[in-house]
Amino acid sequence: MRYLSYILALLAGSALSFEGAIYGELGKTIGQLETSFYNFFMGSIIMGLLWIFFGKGKLSYAVEAPKWSLLGGVLGVVYLTAIVISVPFVGVGISMVAVIIGQLVMSMVIEHYGWLGSKQTRINKEKVFAVISMMIALILIY
Repeated sequence: MRYLSYILALLAGSALSFEGAIYGELGKTIGQLETSFYNFFMGSIIMGLLWIFFGKGKLSYAVEAPKWSLLGGVLGVVYLTAIVISVPFVGVGISMVAVIIGQLVMSMVIEHYGWLGSKQTRINKEKVFAVISMMIALILIY
């Protein structure tokens, strides 16, 4: 299952690059905020159908969940809208590398402090070197 998770994560990353390119172009045609709205509207329809036919959880329990755990939707809007805005200006590659750097840095901080229920894992020199390497890659790609 662990290797399948790696493969799924790689596929998700590939899908994000396609999504960034597609929505960057769509944003030029219909507008940036409209593109984000379109994404979440279509996603809501698709997920609603999947939920109706395959859902096994209790959506009504969302009111009982910790309030901070409901921020994912807001962060998704921030992420996608930032991509829609940045891709036409700097391209898919630079946008995605910048996203990955942001993910690496924030995930290291979250894990270092054990925030949001994550397993506490200290920042070490290898992780810092990885982030620095990604920043160098961003500069070289640019």
